[in-house]
Amino acid sequence: MIRARRLEKRYGAKVALRPATFELPRGGRLLVTGPNGSGKTTLLRLLAGLAAPTRGELEVDAERGLLGYLAHETLLYRDLTALENLDLYGRLYRVPERRERTGMLLERFGLWDVRGERVAAYSRGMAQRLALCRVLLHEPELLVLDEPFTALDEDGAALLDRELADLAAGRTVVLSTHDPARVASLATSRLALA
Repeated sequence: MIRARRLEKRYGAKVALRPATFELPRGGRLLVTGPNGSGKTTLLRLLAGLAAPTRGELEVDAERGLLGYLAHETLLYRDLTALENLDLYGRLYRVPERRERTGMLLERFGLWDVRGERVAAYSRGMAQRLALCRVLLHEPELLVLDEPFTALDEDGAALLDRELADLAAGRTVVLSTHDPARVASLATSRLALA
């Protein structure tokens, strides 16, 4: 599904991603590791189509509408409620039966009781859970997850562990984390950036 050959990203003289080469088959799960500043976020932005490589080749065999991207920012509208955010994204992605899917995700991620509250009133962990709902709403075939455990409490992290185990069976996943041991059993391959 993904093929990268000497993929590199620079911003002027600053090297954001040193040359990286890897392949990830459909259904594979790539764990991206490395210290801060090694290019993990840059690589995931390239895979999501949010940046263009400076050098090298990148092929991602997934329609843009079938990609789910979780960034450091939640990409949620703070003045909207959880329901309004997911309804908006559901309409953008043309999700069939979006209201039913929205309700199921909010229930699964423990947000049903606060579905009518504005995101601005959410804790960072609650907003991260809602961002995960946003990413999964359209049932993407490729998930690109940048530090998905950010701000999650133990219950939220355990919930994400279960979700990732379930998702791993049928989707291609690229995930970066500062805690690789937590998801090591899910990975079919690893890419260590320096």
